[in-house]
Amino acid sequence: MAIPSVQFEGVKTGFRQSKDGYVLSLAIHPDDVPAELMKDFVGSRYMVVMVRLDEQDQPMNRDAEFPGDAAVKAAGMLCRDPEFWDWLFQKEMIFEKNEKACTEFLYGYVGIESRKELKTDASARDLFVQLKKTFESWRKA
Repeated sequence: MAIPSVQFEGVKTGFRQSKDGYVLSLAIHPDDVPAELMKDFVGSRYMVVMVRLDEQDQPMNRDAEFPGDAAVKAAGMLCRDPEFWDWLFQKEMIFEKNEKACTEFLYGYVGIESRKELKTDASARDLFVQLKKTFESWRKA
């Protein structure tokens, strides 16, 4: 059974917080407003899937837009991953399997003092990305 859905393009015009949660405002061109949406009563619930579009109306890769943010997040997750600790330990890059040893290794390896430096230091970020790819290749093998 197919689930009926509506599809339209919208432009974010506002975002605020209310007592009930966050309120996202979208502007929809009058020609694009689905009739079903107009008929639904205020308070109707929806499952929403949104894809940000680039200038060519193609889905946007958010990691490509903000590579520094993605690297900071990935570094934090990787340093908490016991499988990453095992890999570094096997490669004799760390001598204790824990987050602290892993973090200290990573900072020294890419030449930073804090993960947040991955946001702005492209050479450190490139080293980190290469290390992460090498680990992920090992993990898949």
